[in-house]
Amino acid sequence: MQTWVTDIMEQFGYIGVFFMMALENVFPPIPSEVILPFAGFMTTTTQLTVMGVVVTSTTGSVLGAIILYRIGKLLDVKRMEKIVSRWGHIIRVKKEDIHKADEWFDRYGYWTVLFCRMIPLIRSLISIPAGMSNMKFWLFLLFTMIGTVAWNVILILIGAALGESWTNILQFMDIYSTIAYVLIGTGIVVFIILFISKKRNNKG
Repeated sequence: MQTWVTDIMEQFGYIGVFFMMALENVFPPIPSEVILPFAGFMTTTTQLTVMGVVVTSTTGSVLGAIILYRIGKLLDVKRMEKIVSRWGHIIRVKKEDIHKADEWFDRYGYWTVLFCRMIPLIRSLISIPAGMSNMKFWLFLLFTMIGTVAWNVILILIGAALGESWTNILQFMDIYSTIAYVLIGTGIVVFIILFISKKRNNKG
């Protein structure tokens, strides 16, 4: 996949960067940690500029995020309630759980979107629950833009600095991703434990 990504970008320049970043957001297995450093490297060997790559990559990322946000809007709380009403007894999820999750995202969702935009894979998928919770679109756009610009600028500048050795960043990104996923997994486990304990205490 890495060769295909870099070939597209070499052939189409800014349009290739825009297209790959939009596609990366809709189809997360395409890694931004390959696209952005390589785009940064291209600024040292072609007529592409760092600012031009930052603008086109950010525009593509935000477009992809908007698409997933709209998909999330189609899977709103009411639709989830219908799904839970039919299948909730199997996965042990109640309507109240859906509302609690929705309320949590309403309270902390903006910051979640901001920070998750800087975590591989999750940076794309976070747009779906944002849409499901009916997060205000302009705020979603603002926090998505801030997180996306930060992520893009860092990886593009690193790629430009490393030059032909831009692939060296991939090993570091694997470590970064692993640490991020472990922390998120731990957080989810802790949340589940606290949630179950609270439900038991309420019953008691």
